Amino acid sequence: MKSSKYILAISLLALGATSCKKFLDVNTDPDNPNNKNVLVQNRLPWIEHFYQYTSGVTNYRTACQAGVYYSNSGNPNTFSTTWQCSSGNSTTPYQTWFVEVSSNVVDLYNSAQKQGAYHYMAAADVFHALGYMQMLDLYGEMPYTQAGTGNPSPKPDDGKTIYNGCMAKLNEAISLFGKTQDAGAPALATGDLWNGGDVSKWIKMCWGLKARYMLKLSKKASFNPDSVLYCLSKGPQSIADNIVGPGFNNSTVTDYLYGDPVVTNGNFDYAAYGSSNRISQYYYNLLTNMRGSGVTDPRMSKIVPAYMSGVQLDGNGKVASYTWTRSQGVDSYGPAARLLKGGATSIQTPTYAAANTKITYTIADATDRANFTAAQIAAGRYDASSSGNNVVVIYKAGSIFINSTNYLYAGDTIYVNLRSSSVATSGITAQGQTDVSWYPSTAAFNAGVVASTGSFQVRPVSDQEIVTYHEMCFIKAEVYMRKGDAGNAYTAYKAGIQAHMDMMQTKLSQWKAAGYTATNPDMAPMDQNAITAYMASTAVAPGALTMSDIMLQKYVAMGCSIENWNDMRRFNFSAGNIAGFGVVYPGYQRGPLFTGQSQLTGGSPTDPRYWMRRWQLPPVYEINYNSVNTLALNAHAADPNIWSMPVWWDCATDDEYYGYLKK
Repeated sequence: MKSSKYILAISLLALGATSCKKFLDVNTDPDNPNNKNVLVQNRLPWIEHFYQYTSGVTNYRTACQAGVYYSNSGNPNTFSTTWQCSSGNSTTPYQTWFVEVSSNVVDLYNSAQKQGAYHYMAAADVFHALGYMQMLDLYGEMPYTQAGTGNPSPKPDDGKTIYNGCMAKLNEAISLFGKTQDAGAPALATGDLWNGGDVSKWIKMCWGLKARYMLKLSKKASFNPDSVLYCLSKGPQSIADNIVGPGFNNSTVTDYLYGDPVVTNGNFDYAAYGSSNRISQYYYNLLTNMRGSGVTDPRMSKIVPAYMSGVQLDGNGKVASYTWTRSQGVDSYGPAARLLKGGATSIQTPTYAAANTKITYTIADATDRANFTAAQIAAGRYDASSSGNNVVVIYKAGSIFINSTNYLYAGDTIYVNLRSSSVATSGITAQGQTDVSWYPSTAAFNAGVVASTGSFQVRPVSDQEIVTYHEMCFIKAEVYMRKGDAGNAYTAYKAGIQAHMDMMQTKLSQWKAAGYTATNPDMAPMDQNAITAYMASTAVAPGALTMSDIMLQKYVAMGCSIENWNDMRRFNFSAGNIAGFGVVYPGYQRGPLFTGQSQLTGGSPTDPRYWMRRWQLPPVYEINYNSVNTLALNAHAADPNIWSMPVWWDCATDDEYYGYLKK
């Protein structure tokens, strides 16, 4: 009933919300807890989970914007390929934050305050800051001071108000974590999934968030690098201080709102639950050719998925031999030859050949037909019955292939999707908890043919990174670079790369010990010699450090995180016009499939309105039902090109920001 209350409130059905509240007022049955009697130690782990869920969709969709992922799903594809930003992307983060997290944060704080449970009050403050800062990053202006008050038509606040409010909450959290709880108050450890009740880690998390949020102000004259360094000195100091949300694969329970698994990594629920998403060529190139070095990053085979090709089955229909084939990146920023031929969303999902499968391709173009035929002969799939414009191909039993007669799609197996499996989603009863590889069918599973090994950050059992030591190192490197302290910047830069390697290696070792590597070699530890060689290679700047060196290594390490898109906005993407740092993200630019002229109206890369800088507010909630208040603050909130309007922290001055909001 609690969830219904807030869904109705967000939908602005005030009468329904009032009726629900009356019911809750008389419902004091301890077997049916409500917002007044639920235990704070029971509420916190669900807040932690649902925050992971709302940040998961945000991380995934902004990773598409930042060029980490390609998606063939219509709405995210407008971020990854066409840049014709779609409002279909806007609702889920907003809805999940307000329905599943924000309302509970208010109740947690109030309940904890009555008990003198100061550490739970502090945790509520942390989630307030995490969630509303994420909303600011996405939407710019939104209900804040009147949010969670019961007002069915809350007035929105500007970005500066939201930012300052979130920072104040973190300051209060640090103070509250420093207090001794009242006698009888539940210990934080009884309800804390993230840090096991370790107050010192929560405090370090607060300081780390303050450093992250202060960094957003890097365009402003008020930006204080020494204040950021001070916060970093009190934040995470090693990978042991990393704050992560653990992911599990031991339950089939699903979320009441969207039906996704409850215990899994929130990034998995969006980036790797289905078959829509692949590594982009932009991200792939950084993992295989950072700084033009030609050096393959040892993290590459853990991040870029692989599938079994050239499969030979034995007499029992089981895999006898195969080759692991690593995915290529999908190109939408460069020539984009494959997408130009087939369309922006045309990358296909493979299937499994349980028996020999014959497909006839009709290819009118003689050159294309000759090239395609040669490729099939080389692969041993060409059938002699081919004639005229028809090329006949036999996919042998055990093959992963594209089940389409369009020859343009036949090679799409090389774009391995990010999909992983959980016991709640695979649909294969016999697939155990320690096998999270993706099999296209039960027949493929029974044969042992893997169609994707998945990707490090987005498996159901991956940790969801909240605040990490490697991020702190890269922030430190950037800040020192801004101060002109090249020596300390370089030390922090290398420490960030090493910290990310160490974090990955620790998790990979845990997976190996738990038995995940029996079916998935990509979940095994990296070769330590390869790590050492990489750190000494020219992929890592040998000494003459640039801001691009720092930010591209941070980009690799952050991966599926909104912070990459936040950073790109601070540096104006690849415009090269920030503080003499030059082009920070080379190669990130509008590709040949760009159709977003109505959304991104700037005439050149140095024009702020050239880039994706915010999301449109959810049309139903704030444009249709709360338009009077929404448009009173930002007259352009419903304009097609709202997507290119900078948010408050993305502007150098308040005059610039408020100038955007006026008619």
